[in-house]
Amino acid sequence: MSRRRIIGPIFFDATITTAAYMEIFNAFSNLLDDKELSIGYFQQDGATSHTSHASMDEIQSFFGDRVVSKGIWPPRSPDLTPPGYFLWGYLKGRVYQNKSRTIDTLKANITDEIQTVTADVLARTFQNMARRVQSCLDANGGHFLYDVVTFVTQ
Repeated sequence: MSRRRIIGPIFFDATITTAAYMEIFNAFSNLLDDKELSIGYFQQDGATSHTSHASMDEIQSFFGDRVVSKGIWPPRSPDLTPPGYFLWGYLKGRVYQNKSRTIDTLKANITDEIQTVTADVLARTFQNMARRVQSCLDANGGHFLYDVVTFVTQ
């Protein structure tokens, strides 16, 4: 997810090992344009498959020092990540309205709903992220209360 677009979705059916994660990362990186590869940041959680030496070497070969991962980002901080505070809840509310009965229908619903997220909604989401990160900095990385901002998507 960027302030310009949502990249994906990329679906996978395997247990996430380092090798499987690298396959997903390579599929993801192939969807990026030159600007995203040259100035974009890549953020991930601290899962072992994400932070293994092999994974980090591959990710850093694409993004250099523009990787936000374990040790750099506050752990368990969903209030700071746009997917955590916006995207997952938004998609869940919309995708499950159709009451999918198969995995293929669920995947189609997810893909369709991602495509409805407008550039304006993404821009406002990332403006909100900047305010949230500033609140975290003001609290010196400690706990902080953040006023919830309501997104009007339609």
